[in-house]
Amino acid sequence: MEDFLETSQDLLFLYAPKVITALLILFIGLYAIKIIIKSSRKLMQKRGVDITLQKFLGNLIGWILKVLLFITVISQLGVATTSFAAIIAAAGLAIGLALQGSLGNFAGGVLIMIFKPIKIGDFIEAQGESGTVKEIEIFTTKLNTPDNKEVIIPNGALSNGNIVNYSTEATRRVDFTFGVGYDSDIRKTKEIIFDVINNHPLILKEPATAVNLSELADSSINFFTRAWVKKEDYWTVKFDVIEQTKEALDAAGIDIPYPHRVNINKTE
Repeated sequence: MEDFLETSQDLLFLYAPKVITALLILFIGLYAIKIIIKSSRKLMQKRGVDITLQKFLGNLIGWILKVLLFITVISQLGVATTSFAAIIAAAGLAIGLALQGSLGNFAGGVLIMIFKPIKIGDFIEAQGESGTVKEIEIFTTKLNTPDNKEVIIPNGALSNGNIVNYSTEATRRVDFTFGVGYDSDIRKTKEIIFDVINNHPLILKEPATAVNLSELADSSINFFTRAWVKKEDYWTVKFDVIEQTKEALDAAGIDIPYPHRVNINKTE
C-alpha cells in the first residue's frame, strides 16, 4: 500500500505540472484564437474584403489554429510530435478516403471563394432550391427560402451544378401571357395591355416593352408581353400587371375565355 501511494505521488508530481501547463495552454490558446479571428475580420473589413470571403477565411483560420493548438497541447503532455505527426498522417489518409464527399465539399467551398459565382445576399436557384444566400461556410452554403426556411447545400454539389443567380444583373425581364377570346379585337387588346404597362411607375422605358400575338390556341388567342424592371421590383410589377390587365380587359368588354371541355355521349 505504501509503495502504491509513493508511486502515485511520484506520478502526480511528475505529470501534474504538465497537465496544468497543458490546460493553461489550451484555455489561453482558445482565447487567443478568438482574438486573432476577430482581429483578422476587422482587418479584412477595413480593406474592403467581400463579406463572404471574410466569413470563409475566418472559419478556415479558426480550424488551422485549433489543430496547431491541439498538437501543442499534446506535445506538452509528453507525446512525441514526430510519432504523433505520423499518426495524424495515417489517420488523415484513412479519414480522407472515408470522407471523400466532405473533401469535395471543402474543395467546392474554395472554388466558390475563388470564382465568386455567388455572394451573401444574392438570390439564387441551385440544386432544386431557391433562396437568399445567408452564409457560405467551409463545407456548406446556407440559403433562406422566401417562406423563411433554411436550406443547407453541400458546396461540392453547389460548385459542380448549375446556379441561377437572380441578383447579378441590375434589371430583369418580366414575361406575361394573356389569353382573350377569338372574337376580341387584336389591336384594341394590344393597346389595353400597352396602356397598363406604360402607366406602371416601376416599369422601365428602356429596353422597350413588347406585346405580340404569340399563339392561336384551342380556345383563346394569346398575347406574349415582355417588360423590363429593376431586379428588386420584379414581383411587385408581376402581380400588379396581372391584376390591372384583368381589370382593364373586363372594363373594355374583352372576354378572357374559360377552358372548354366537350362531352360526347353515344346513344345506341
